[in-house]
Amino acid sequence: MTYPGTIRRKTFQFGPIQSRVLFGSGTRKSLEEELATAGLSRIMVLTTPGRAVLADEVRSLAGSRVAGVFNGAAMHTPVEVTDKALRELETLKADGILAIGGGSTIGLGKALAARTGLPQTVLPTTYSGSEMTPILGETKDGIKTTRSGPEILPGTVIYDVELTHGLPVATSVTSGINAIAHGIEALYAVNGNPVVDTLALEGISALVKALPDIVEDQASDTGRENALYGAWLCGICLGSVGMALHHKLCHVLGGSFGLPHAETHTVVLPHALAYNAPAIPAVIERLQPVLGTDPARGLQDFARRLGAPKSLAEIGMPQDGIDKATELALKARYPNPRPLEAEAIRSTLNRAWSGGPA
Repeated sequence: MTYPGTIRRKTFQFGPIQSRVLFGSGTRKSLEEELATAGLSRIMVLTTPGRAVLADEVRSLAGSRVAGVFNGAAMHTPVEVTDKALRELETLKADGILAIGGGSTIGLGKALAARTGLPQTVLPTTYSGSEMTPILGETKDGIKTTRSGPEILPGTVIYDVELTHGLPVATSVTSGINAIAHGIEALYAVNGNPVVDTLALEGISALVKALPDIVEDQASDTGRENALYGAWLCGICLGSVGMALHHKLCHVLGGSFGLPHAETHTVVLPHALAYNAPAIPAVIERLQPVLGTDPARGLQDFARRLGAPKSLAEIGMPQDGIDKATELALKARYPNPRPLEAEAIRSTLNRAWSGGPA
């Protein structure tokens, strides 16, 4: 697989994301109108247990169009949770799915849509970007696998900045850096294009400006708006082009060791970028105005200034799992700017585990 020496693409393909997007503050008040326009009258609402208040608000906004609520969404979309939700969906005779939350809830909605063909509406409350992708990651027997298809992409996404104001600062930071990861890997995607490159750089810049504002003031209107805007753009990148080593490592670590999704991305990203840096000089050059002379180290310092986790050990990764993670990361070959080398990947994971410099 050959990568271009510059991110100015001479030959490329571009297929824009086909989702309807509403963006602003208070946009959730348009929910009933959106459901009516889509012809949906019996939706099942998906949440996690901590979203009961928001689920009640959605019931009042959508009225009789809500047939029921399933509040059991879990990290990494375990198939046993999906099976349970599917039984509830069938009992309710639902004609649509409404996911309220972050990547865990959105992932469950995608899993249900993939099995039933039902339309999805999403109200994101984090910066995960999953709502902008036709990609589903599911975990079974400790192994996380992904698949893609048009039936997986949510049809309507309602971004309401007000729904992110209550997102805890620590979660905002890791969720935001997770979004930055989508933009960074898009810049060296083998199937990238100039439109996605532009979106990626804009999204990364917006998030780098926004996250310190949120740390300073959790309810910062400017910070929250810029962060959600950046996450949307980086989500489009995630859904439009292929990801590489960073995302593969995070899928392995999350699915096989149960590590928290956004925190894992936050710790691994600087190390994965450092791994690929020698093979992507033009990308590094484009990231320097945003992240500094050494973007990998700059990103690591940025995350630490914001109070993010420093190491995989800190978020529950056993040191004796590094060899298994290396083996799994090499199992299915995928495009990456730098060749996938077992010892180099093991060394990268060791540095991420200990919190060493990227």
